[in-house]
Amino acid sequence: MKYLKEVLHKLSTDKIIGATNKLISKIVFDTNKVSSDSLFVAIKGDVNDSHNYIDDAISLGASAILCEHIPREINLEITYIKVMDTRFSLGVCCANFFNNPSEKIKLVGITGTNGKTSIATLLFQLFQSLNIKTGLISTIENRINKEIIPSRMTTPDSHEINFLLNKMVDSHCSFCFMEVSSHGISQSRISGLSFACGVFSNITRDHLDYHKDFNDYVLTKKKFFDMLGENSITIVNQDDPYSELMLKDNISRKKFYGLNNLKVDYFGHNIDCTLNGISMAINDCSINTQITGLFNVYNLLAIFSVSCELIDQKKQLPSFINHLKAVPGRFEIINSKKGIIGIIDYAHSPDALEKIFSSIHHLKQDKQKIISVLGCGGNRDTGKRPMMGKIAYLNSDISIFTSDNPRHEKLDKIISDMKLDIIKEINRELFCIHDRREAIVKASTLAQKGDIILILGKGHEDYQEIKGERKPFDDYKVLTKILQ
Repeated sequence: MKYLKEVLHKLSTDKIIGATNKLISKIVFDTNKVSSDSLFVAIKGDVNDSHNYIDDAISLGASAILCEHIPREINLEITYIKVMDTRFSLGVCCANFFNNPSEKIKLVGITGTNGKTSIATLLFQLFQSLNIKTGLISTIENRINKEIIPSRMTTPDSHEINFLLNKMVDSHCSFCFMEVSSHGISQSRISGLSFACGVFSNITRDHLDYHKDFNDYVLTKKKFFDMLGENSITIVNQDDPYSELMLKDNISRKKFYGLNNLKVDYFGHNIDCTLNGISMAINDCSINTQITGLFNVYNLLAIFSVSCELIDQKKQLPSFINHLKAVPGRFEIINSKKGIIGIIDYAHSPDALEKIFSSIHHLKQDKQKIISVLGCGGNRDTGKRPMMGKIAYLNSDISIFTSDNPRHEKLDKIISDMKLDIIKEINRELFCIHDRREAIVKASTLAQKGDIILILGKGHEDYQEIKGERKPFDDYKVLTKILQ
Protein backbone atom coordinates (compact mmCIF):
# COMPACT_ATOMS: atom_id res chain seq x y z
CA MET A 1 0.00 0.00 0.00
CA LYS A 2 1.01 3.59 -0.56
CA TYR A 3 -0.24 6.97 0.59
CA LEU A 4 -2.29 8.77 -2.06
CA LYS A 5 -0.03 11.83 -1.86
CA GLU A 6 2.90 9.58 -2.84
CA VAL A 7 0.92 8.11 -5.74
CA LEU A 8 0.20 11.65 -6.98
CA HIS A 9 3.86 12.74 -6.76
CA LYS A 10 4.82 15.07 -9.66
CA LEU A 11 1.35 14.65 -11.19
CA SER A 12 -0.09 17.81 -12.70
CA THR A 13 -3.56 18.20 -11.18
CA ASP A 14 -6.33 20.74 -11.80
CA LYS A 15 -8.17 20.19 -8.53
CA ILE A 16 -8.16 17.91 -5.50
CA ILE A 17 -11.18 17.46 -3.24
CA GLY A 18 -10.56 15.46 -0.07
CA ALA A 19 -7.62 14.05 1.85
CA THR A 20 -4.42 12.73 0.25
CA ASN A 21 -2.93 11.18 3.39
CA LYS A 22 -5.01 8.01 2.98
CA LEU A 23 -3.54 4.64 2.03
CA ILE A 24 -4.21 3.25 -1.45
CA SER A 25 -4.26 -0.54 -1.85
CA LYS A 26 -4.12 -0.60 -5.66
CA ILE A 27 -4.78 1.38 -8.84
CA VAL A 28 -7.53 0.20 -11.19
CA PHE A 29 -9.34 1.45 -14.27
CA ASP A 30 -11.84 -1.40 -14.50
CA THR A 31 -14.71 -1.59 -12.01
CA ASN A 32 -14.41 -5.40 -12.05
CA LYS A 33 -11.04 -5.05 -10.31
CA VAL A 34 -12.07 -2.51 -7.65
CA SER A 35 -11.62 -3.51 -4.03
CA SER A 36 -11.32 -1.72 -0.70
CA ASP A 37 -9.16 1.46 -0.76
CA SER A 38 -8.58 1.41 -4.52
CA LEU A 39 -7.73 4.45 -6.61
CA PHE A 40 -10.17 4.25 -9.53
CA VAL A 41 -9.02 5.95 -12.74
CA ALA A 42 -11.89 7.02 -14.99
CA ILE A 43 -10.89 6.81 -18.66
CA LYS A 44 -12.79 7.88 -21.75
CA GLY A 45 -12.62 5.01 -24.23
CA ASP A 46 -13.71 4.76 -27.84
CA VAL A 47 -16.90 2.96 -26.79
CA ASN A 48 -17.34 3.47 -23.05
CA ASP A 49 -16.58 6.33 -20.68
CA SER A 50 -15.78 4.95 -17.24
CA HIS A 51 -16.67 8.32 -15.70
CA ASN A 52 -20.17 6.86 -15.88
CA TYR A 53 -19.11 4.12 -13.44
CA ILE A 54 -17.56 6.26 -10.71
CA ASP A 55 -20.49 5.60 -8.34
CA ASP A 56 -20.16 1.86 -8.98
CA ALA A 57 -16.44 2.04 -8.17
CA ILE A 58 -17.17 3.84 -4.91
CA SER A 59 -19.81 1.31 -3.91
CA LEU A 60 -17.24 -1.46 -4.51
CA GLY A 61 -14.69 0.15 -2.18
CA ALA A 62 -12.76 2.78 -4.14
CA SER A 63 -11.61 5.54 -1.78
CA ALA A 64 -10.14 7.88 -4.41
CA ILE A 65 -11.16 8.83 -7.92
CA LEU A 66 -8.87 10.17 -10.66
CA CYS A 67 -11.01 11.80 -13.32
CA GLU A 68 -11.21 14.45 -16.04
CA HIS A 69 -14.41 15.96 -14.65
CA ILE A 70 -15.64 15.72 -11.04
CA PRO A 71 -19.17 14.36 -10.56
CA ARG A 72 -21.92 16.77 -9.53
CA GLU A 73 -22.66 14.81 -6.37
CA ILE A 74 -19.64 14.53 -4.09
CA ASN A 75 -19.15 11.78 -1.51
CA LEU A 76 -17.36 13.47 1.42
CA GLU A 77 -15.49 10.27 2.31
CA ILE A 78 -13.94 10.05 -1.17
CA THR A 79 -10.97 11.97 -2.58
CA TYR A 80 -11.44 13.30 -6.10
CA ILE A 81 -8.46 14.28 -8.27
CA LYS A 82 -9.20 16.18 -11.45
CA VAL A 83 -6.60 16.06 -14.24
CA MET A 84 -6.55 17.02 -17.90
CA ASP A 85 -5.71 13.51 -19.20
CA THR A 86 -6.42 10.42 -17.11
CA ARG A 87 -4.65 8.04 -19.52
CA PHE A 88 -1.40 9.96 -19.14
CA SER A 89 -1.94 10.40 -15.40
CA LEU A 90 -2.52 6.67 -14.96
CA GLY A 91 1.03 6.00 -16.12
CA VAL A 92 2.53 8.53 -13.70
CA CYS A 93 0.49 7.17 -10.78
CA CYS A 94 1.37 3.54 -11.56
CA ALA A 95 5.06 4.42 -11.78
CA ASN A 96 4.84 6.10 -8.36
CA PHE A 97 2.83 3.24 -6.87
CA PHE A 98 5.50 0.71 -7.88
CA ASN A 99 8.38 2.98 -6.75
CA ASN A 100 9.34 4.12 -10.25
CA PRO A 101 10.99 0.86 -11.32
CA SER A 102 12.04 2.18 -14.76
CA GLU A 103 14.52 4.45 -12.96
CA LYS A 104 16.17 1.41 -11.34
CA ILE A 105 16.65 -0.65 -14.49
CA LYS A 106 17.97 0.21 -17.95
CA LEU A 107 14.77 0.20 -19.98
CA VAL A 108 15.22 -0.11 -23.75
CA GLY A 109 12.20 0.68 -25.93
CA ILE A 110 12.06 -0.61 -29.50
CA THR A 111 9.59 0.87 -31.97
CA GLY A 112 8.95 0.72 -35.72
CA THR A 113 6.51 -1.02 -38.03
CA ASN A 114 8.61 -4.16 -38.43
CA GLY A 115 11.36 -5.72 -36.35
CA LYS A 116 10.21 -4.80 -32.84
CA THR A 117 9.64 -8.36 -31.66
CA SER A 118 12.77 -9.77 -33.30
CA ILE A 119 15.05 -7.02 -31.96
CA ALA A 120 13.63 -7.17 -28.42
CA THR A 121 13.66 -10.98 -28.27
CA LEU A 122 17.14 -11.35 -29.76
CA LEU A 123 18.51 -8.74 -27.35
CA PHE A 124 16.93 -10.63 -24.45
CA GLN A 125 18.48 -13.89 -25.72
CA LEU A 126 21.87 -12.24 -26.17
CA PHE A 127 22.02 -10.60 -22.74
CA GLN A 128 20.84 -13.81 -21.07
CA SER A 129 23.62 -15.73 -22.83
CA LEU A 130 26.07 -13.15 -21.47
CA ASN A 131 24.79 -13.98 -17.95
CA ILE A 132 23.18 -10.58 -17.54
CA LYS A 133 19.88 -10.68 -15.65
CA THR A 134 17.33 -9.34 -18.09
CA GLY A 135 13.60 -8.75 -18.64
CA LEU A 136 11.48 -8.76 -21.80
CA ILE A 137 8.11 -7.17 -22.60
CA SER A 138 7.02 -8.29 -26.05
CA THR A 139 4.27 -9.48 -28.37
CA ILE A 140 5.22 -13.14 -27.94
CA GLU A 141 5.82 -13.28 -24.20
CA ASN A 142 7.02 -11.36 -21.17
CA ARG A 143 10.11 -12.67 -19.41
CA ILE A 144 11.83 -12.06 -16.09
CA ASN A 145 15.07 -13.97 -16.48
CA LYS A 146 13.85 -17.56 -16.96
CA GLU A 147 10.30 -16.90 -15.77
CA ILE A 148 7.76 -16.71 -18.62
CA ILE A 149 4.67 -14.54 -18.22
CA PRO A 150 2.05 -14.74 -21.00
CA SER A 151 1.64 -11.63 -23.14
CA ARG A 152 -1.77 -10.23 -24.07
CA MET A 153 -0.64 -7.30 -26.21
CA THR A 154 2.53 -5.78 -27.67
CA THR A 155 2.70 -2.94 -25.15
CA PRO A 156 0.74 -3.70 -21.94
CA ASP A 157 -1.22 -1.09 -19.98
CA SER A 158 0.63 1.24 -17.60
CA HIS A 159 -0.20 -0.80 -14.51
CA GLU A 160 1.06 -4.08 -15.97
CA ILE A 161 4.25 -2.48 -17.34
CA ASN A 162 5.18 -1.05 -13.95
CA PHE A 163 4.17 -4.25 -12.17
CA LEU A 164 6.47 -6.24 -14.49
CA LEU A 165 9.32 -3.75 -14.19
CA ASN A 166 9.03 -3.81 -10.40
CA LYS A 167 9.26 -7.62 -10.45
CA MET A 168 12.33 -7.33 -12.68
CA VAL A 169 13.96 -4.92 -10.22
CA ASP A 170 13.17 -7.32 -7.35
CA SER A 171 14.74 -10.11 -9.44
CA HIS A 172 17.91 -8.01 -9.86
CA CYS A 173 17.50 -7.48 -13.60
CA SER A 174 19.85 -4.87 -15.03
CA PHE A 175 18.02 -4.43 -18.36
CA CYS A 176 14.55 -4.73 -19.85
CA PHE A 177 13.87 -4.82 -23.58
CA MET A 178 10.37 -3.63 -24.40
CA GLU A 179 8.37 -3.33 -27.60
CA VAL A 180 6.72 0.08 -27.93
CA SER A 181 3.68 0.03 -30.22
CA SER A 182 1.90 3.00 -31.77
CA HIS A 183 -1.21 2.03 -29.79
CA GLY A 184 0.85 2.06 -26.60
CA ILE A 185 2.22 5.51 -27.40
CA SER A 186 -1.14 6.93 -28.49
CA GLN A 187 -2.88 5.63 -25.36
CA SER A 188 -0.11 6.93 -23.05
CA ARG A 189 0.73 3.46 -21.76
CA ILE A 190 4.40 4.50 -21.57
CA SER A 191 3.81 7.74 -19.66
CA GLY A 192 5.78 7.98 -16.43
CA LEU A 193 8.50 5.65 -17.71
CA SER A 194 12.18 6.50 -17.91
CA PHE A 195 13.91 4.99 -20.96
CA ALA A 196 17.67 4.53 -21.03
CA CYS A 197 17.54 3.82 -24.76
CA GLY A 198 15.13 4.07 -27.68
CA VAL A 199 15.51 2.11 -30.93
CA PHE A 200 13.91 3.01 -34.29
CA SER A 201 13.77 0.17 -36.85
CA ASN A 202 11.61 1.49 -39.71
CA ILE A 203 8.16 2.79 -40.54
CA THR A 204 5.71 1.84 -43.28
CA ARG A 205 1.93 1.61 -43.62
CA ASP A 206 0.18 -0.24 -40.80
CA HIS A 207 -2.63 0.16 -38.24
CA LEU A 208 -4.60 2.65 -40.35
CA ASP A 209 -7.75 1.14 -38.88
CA TYR A 210 -6.67 2.87 -35.65
CA HIS A 211 -4.73 5.95 -36.81
CA LYS A 212 -6.63 8.50 -38.89
CA ASP A 213 -3.96 8.45 -41.61
CA PHE A 214 -0.32 7.51 -42.23
CA ASN A 215 0.94 10.91 -41.09
CA ASP A 216 -0.81 10.43 -37.74
CA TYR A 217 0.83 7.01 -37.44
CA VAL A 218 4.28 8.47 -38.13
CA LEU A 219 3.86 11.37 -35.71
CA THR A 220 2.62 8.98 -33.02
CA LYS A 221 5.83 6.95 -33.32
CA LYS A 222 7.81 10.19 -33.13
CA LYS A 223 6.29 11.01 -29.72
CA PHE A 224 8.28 8.17 -28.21
CA PHE A 225 11.57 9.74 -29.27
CA ASP A 226 10.40 13.20 -28.19
CA MET A 227 10.10 11.92 -24.61
CA LEU A 228 13.69 10.64 -24.37
CA GLY A 229 15.89 12.79 -22.12
CA GLU A 230 19.44 14.00 -22.56
CA ASN A 231 20.77 11.10 -20.48
CA SER A 232 19.15 8.59 -22.87
CA ILE A 233 20.48 7.25 -26.14
CA THR A 234 18.58 6.88 -29.41
CA ILE A 235 19.72 4.20 -31.87
CA VAL A 236 18.35 4.69 -35.38
CA ASN A 237 18.23 2.85 -38.70
CA GLN A 238 19.57 5.69 -40.84
CA ASP A 239 18.52 3.93 -44.05
CA ASP A 240 14.85 4.49 -43.24
CA PRO A 241 13.50 7.67 -44.90
CA TYR A 242 11.72 8.70 -41.69
CA SER A 243 14.80 8.48 -39.44
CA GLU A 244 15.52 12.22 -39.67
CA LEU A 245 11.93 13.12 -38.72
CA MET A 246 12.01 10.75 -35.74
CA LEU A 247 15.04 12.63 -34.38
CA LYS A 248 13.61 16.13 -34.76
CA ASP A 249 13.26 17.62 -31.23
CA ASN A 250 15.08 14.60 -29.77
CA ILE A 251 17.64 15.75 -27.16
CA SER A 252 19.23 12.38 -26.40
CA ARG A 253 22.61 11.11 -27.54
CA LYS A 254 22.27 9.59 -31.04
CA LYS A 255 23.84 6.61 -32.77
CA PHE A 256 23.13 5.28 -36.27
CA TYR A 257 23.25 1.92 -38.04
CA GLY A 258 22.72 1.04 -41.70
CA LEU A 259 23.95 -0.42 -44.96
CA ASN A 260 23.96 2.62 -47.24
CA ASN A 261 26.28 5.08 -45.51
CA LEU A 262 29.86 4.28 -44.53
CA LYS A 263 29.80 7.06 -41.93
CA VAL A 264 27.17 5.49 -39.68
CA ASP A 265 28.35 4.29 -36.28
CA TYR A 266 27.51 0.66 -37.12
CA PHE A 267 27.96 -0.20 -40.80
CA GLY A 268 26.84 -3.55 -42.22
CA HIS A 269 28.72 -4.96 -45.21
CA ASN A 270 29.97 -8.16 -46.91
CA ILE A 271 26.50 -9.71 -46.51
CA ASP A 272 25.80 -13.29 -47.55
CA CYS A 273 22.33 -14.66 -46.82
CA THR A 274 21.27 -18.27 -47.45
CA LEU A 275 18.56 -20.55 -46.10
CA ASN A 276 21.14 -21.72 -43.55
CA GLY A 277 21.85 -18.29 -42.10
CA ILE A 278 23.47 -14.87 -42.48
CA SER A 279 27.14 -14.02 -42.56
CA MET A 280 28.09 -10.35 -42.52
CA ALA A 281 30.49 -7.82 -41.12
CA ILE A 282 29.55 -4.95 -38.81
CA ASN A 283 32.39 -2.46 -38.85
CA ASP A 284 35.40 -4.73 -38.19
CA CYS A 285 33.44 -7.58 -36.53
CA SER A 286 32.38 -10.75 -38.38
CA ILE A 287 28.96 -12.28 -37.72
CA ASN A 288 27.94 -15.78 -38.84
CA THR A 289 24.49 -16.68 -37.52
CA GLN A 290 21.85 -19.34 -38.18
CA ILE A 291 19.19 -16.62 -38.35
CA THR A 292 18.19 -15.98 -41.97
CA GLY A 293 16.14 -13.58 -44.10
CA LEU A 294 17.60 -10.40 -45.62
CA PHE A 295 15.39 -8.19 -43.41
CA ASN A 296 17.11 -9.75 -40.39
CA VAL A 297 20.35 -8.05 -41.48
CA TYR A 298 18.88 -4.81 -40.08
CA ASN A 299 17.71 -6.57 -36.93
CA LEU A 300 21.22 -7.93 -36.35
CA LEU A 301 22.63 -4.45 -36.89
CA ALA A 302 20.20 -3.10 -34.31
CA ILE A 303 21.05 -5.65 -31.61
CA PHE A 304 24.80 -5.23 -32.22
CA SER A 305 24.43 -1.43 -31.96
CA VAL A 306 22.38 -1.55 -28.77
CA SER A 307 24.74 -4.06 -27.16
CA CYS A 308 27.85 -2.05 -27.97
CA GLU A 309 26.30 1.10 -26.53
CA LEU A 310 24.97 -0.48 -23.33
CA ILE A 311 27.63 -3.00 -22.33
CA ASP A 312 31.40 -3.11 -22.67
CA GLN A 313 31.71 -6.56 -24.25
CA LYS A 314 32.25 -5.78 -27.94
CA LYS A 315 34.90 -8.49 -28.42
CA GLN A 316 32.58 -11.17 -27.07
CA LEU A 317 29.46 -10.13 -28.97
CA PRO A 318 30.05 -11.84 -32.36
CA SER A 319 30.49 -15.32 -30.88
CA PHE A 320 27.34 -14.93 -28.77
CA ILE A 321 25.31 -13.43 -31.64
CA ASN A 322 26.32 -16.41 -33.78
CA HIS A 323 24.47 -18.74 -31.40
CA LEU A 324 21.19 -16.81 -31.29
CA LYS A 325 18.07 -18.76 -32.26
CA ALA A 326 15.36 -17.61 -34.65
CA VAL A 327 12.44 -15.82 -32.99
CA PRO A 328 9.25 -17.97 -33.00
CA GLY A 329 7.02 -17.11 -35.95
CA ARG A 330 9.60 -14.77 -37.51
CA PHE A 331 10.94 -16.42 -40.69
CA GLU A 332 10.85 -19.71 -38.81
CA ILE A 333 12.00 -22.54 -41.08
CA ILE A 334 10.69 -26.11 -41.13
CA ASN A 335 12.84 -28.61 -43.06
CA SER A 336 10.73 -31.70 -43.80
CA LYS A 337 11.83 -35.24 -44.63
CA LYS A 338 9.99 -34.82 -47.93
CA GLY A 339 12.40 -32.09 -48.94
CA ILE A 340 9.71 -29.41 -48.76
CA ILE A 341 10.71 -26.20 -46.97
CA GLY A 342 8.17 -24.51 -44.73
CA ILE A 343 8.49 -20.92 -43.54
CA ILE A 344 6.24 -19.38 -40.87
CA ASP A 345 6.18 -15.60 -40.58
CA TYR A 346 4.12 -12.96 -38.79
CA ALA A 347 4.18 -10.52 -41.75
CA HIS A 348 0.81 -8.76 -41.88
CA SER A 349 1.54 -5.46 -43.61
CA PRO A 350 2.42 -4.67 -47.24
CA ASP A 351 6.01 -3.69 -46.43
CA ALA A 352 6.57 -6.78 -44.28
CA LEU A 353 5.30 -8.99 -47.13
CA GLU A 354 7.60 -7.24 -49.61
CA LYS A 355 10.58 -7.89 -47.33
CA ILE A 356 9.68 -11.56 -46.80
CA PHE A 357 9.26 -12.27 -50.50
CA SER A 358 12.42 -10.32 -51.34
CA SER A 359 14.33 -12.51 -48.88
CA ILE A 360 12.89 -15.72 -50.31
CA HIS A 361 13.54 -14.77 -53.94
CA HIS A 362 17.11 -13.98 -52.94
CA LEU A 363 17.50 -17.36 -51.22
CA LYS A 364 15.66 -19.74 -53.53
CA GLN A 365 16.82 -21.53 -56.67
CA ASP A 366 15.04 -21.07 -60.00
CA LYS A 367 13.30 -24.46 -59.92
CA GLN A 368 11.87 -23.99 -56.44
CA LYS A 369 8.25 -22.87 -56.39
CA ILE A 370 6.81 -20.53 -53.79
CA ILE A 371 3.40 -21.52 -52.45
CA SER A 372 2.03 -18.84 -50.14
CA VAL A 373 -0.87 -18.99 -47.68
CA LEU A 374 -2.18 -15.59 -46.63
CA GLY A 375 -5.16 -14.06 -44.87
CA CYS A 376 -6.01 -10.57 -43.65
CA GLY A 377 -7.45 -9.67 -40.26
CA GLY A 378 -11.12 -8.83 -39.97
CA ASN A 379 -12.37 -5.49 -38.57
CA ARG A 380 -8.97 -3.93 -39.30
CA ASP A 381 -7.38 -1.71 -41.96
CA THR A 382 -9.24 -2.73 -45.15
CA GLY A 383 -7.09 -0.51 -47.37
CA LYS A 384 -4.05 -2.75 -47.08
CA ARG A 385 -5.89 -5.92 -48.14
CA PRO A 386 -5.69 -5.38 -51.92
CA MET A 387 -2.03 -4.39 -51.56
CA MET A 388 -1.19 -7.52 -49.57
CA GLY A 389 -3.16 -9.79 -51.89
CA LYS A 390 -1.39 -8.36 -54.95
CA ILE A 391 2.07 -8.66 -53.37
CA ALA A 392 1.48 -12.31 -52.44
CA TYR A 393 0.04 -13.16 -55.87
CA LEU A 394 2.83 -11.52 -57.89
CA ASN A 395 5.56 -13.07 -55.76
CA SER A 396 4.20 -16.61 -55.58
CA ASP A 397 3.82 -19.41 -58.09
CA ILE A 398 0.71 -20.50 -56.19
CA SER A 399 -1.24 -18.26 -53.80
CA ILE A 400 -3.88 -19.44 -51.36
CA PHE A 401 -6.04 -16.77 -49.76
CA THR A 402 -7.64 -17.88 -46.50
CA SER A 403 -8.68 -16.75 -43.03
CA ASP A 404 -6.40 -15.01 -40.55
CA ASN A 405 -8.28 -13.59 -37.55
CA PRO A 406 -11.62 -12.80 -39.23
CA ARG A 407 -13.08 -11.58 -35.94
CA HIS A 408 -16.66 -10.46 -36.66
CA GLU A 409 -16.23 -9.84 -40.39
CA LYS A 410 -17.39 -12.13 -43.20
CA LEU A 411 -14.58 -14.06 -44.88
CA ASP A 412 -16.07 -13.58 -48.35
CA LYS A 413 -15.66 -9.81 -47.93
CA ILE A 414 -12.08 -10.08 -46.65
CA ILE A 415 -10.96 -12.36 -49.47
CA SER A 416 -12.83 -10.27 -52.03
CA ASP A 417 -10.85 -7.23 -50.83
CA MET A 418 -7.61 -9.18 -51.16
CA LYS A 419 -8.40 -10.05 -54.79
CA LEU A 420 -9.41 -6.51 -55.76
CA ASP A 421 -6.19 -5.47 -57.56
CA ILE A 422 -5.22 -8.85 -58.98
CA ILE A 423 -5.00 -9.31 -62.73
CA LYS A 424 -4.73 -13.04 -63.44
CA GLU A 425 -1.51 -14.27 -65.02
CA ILE A 426 -1.17 -17.58 -66.91
CA ASN A 427 1.86 -18.77 -64.93
CA ARG A 428 0.34 -18.09 -61.51
CA GLU A 429 -2.41 -19.96 -59.65
CA LEU A 430 -4.77 -18.57 -57.02
CA PHE A 431 -6.99 -20.56 -54.67
CA CYS A 432 -9.41 -19.20 -52.09
CA ILE A 433 -10.05 -21.57 -49.16
CA HIS A 434 -11.88 -20.25 -46.10
CA ASP A 435 -10.61 -22.81 -43.59
CA ARG A 436 -6.97 -22.04 -42.70
CA ARG A 437 -6.09 -25.66 -41.92
CA GLU A 438 -7.51 -26.80 -45.27
CA ALA A 439 -5.56 -24.02 -46.98
CA ILE A 440 -2.29 -25.28 -45.42
CA VAL A 441 -3.17 -28.86 -46.38
CA LYS A 442 -3.81 -27.70 -49.95
CA ALA A 443 -0.42 -25.95 -50.05
CA SER A 444 1.25 -29.14 -48.84
CA THR A 445 -0.43 -31.34 -51.45
CA LEU A 446 0.63 -28.95 -54.23
CA ALA A 447 4.25 -28.76 -53.06
CA GLN A 448 6.98 -30.87 -54.62
CA LYS A 449 10.45 -31.65 -53.27
CA GLY A 450 12.43 -28.42 -52.91
CA ASP A 451 9.38 -26.13 -52.99
CA ILE A 452 8.80 -23.47 -50.35
CA ILE A 453 5.52 -23.20 -48.45
CA LEU A 454 5.20 -19.74 -46.92
CA ILE A 455 2.54 -19.34 -44.23
CA LEU A 456 1.98 -15.65 -43.49
CA GLY A 457 0.23 -13.37 -41.04
CA LYS A 458 -0.01 -15.16 -37.71
CA GLY A 459 3.52 -16.28 -36.88
CA HIS A 460 3.77 -17.18 -33.19
CA GLU A 461 0.01 -16.88 -32.52
CA ASP A 462 -1.61 -20.09 -31.29
CA TYR A 463 -5.21 -19.12 -31.95
CA GLN A 464 -7.68 -17.78 -34.49
CA GLU A 465 -10.09 -15.07 -33.39
CA ILE A 466 -13.50 -15.88 -34.86
CA LYS A 467 -16.74 -14.17 -33.80
CA GLY A 468 -15.37 -13.13 -30.40
CA GLU A 469 -13.88 -16.54 -29.62
CA ARG A 470 -10.19 -17.50 -29.69
CA LYS A 471 -9.97 -20.98 -31.20
CA PRO A 472 -6.69 -22.93 -30.87
CA PHE A 473 -4.62 -22.80 -34.06
CA ASP A 474 -0.85 -22.82 -34.53
CA ASP A 475 0.58 -22.46 -38.07
CA TYR A 476 3.92 -23.99 -37.06
CA LYS A 477 2.37 -27.06 -35.42
CA VAL A 478 -0.15 -27.59 -38.23
CA LEU A 479 2.42 -27.40 -41.02
CA THR A 480 5.00 -29.48 -39.11
CA LYS A 481 2.45 -32.27 -38.59
CA ILE A 482 1.36 -32.21 -42.23
CA LEU A 483 4.94 -32.36 -43.53
CA GLN A 484 6.00 -35.25 -41.27
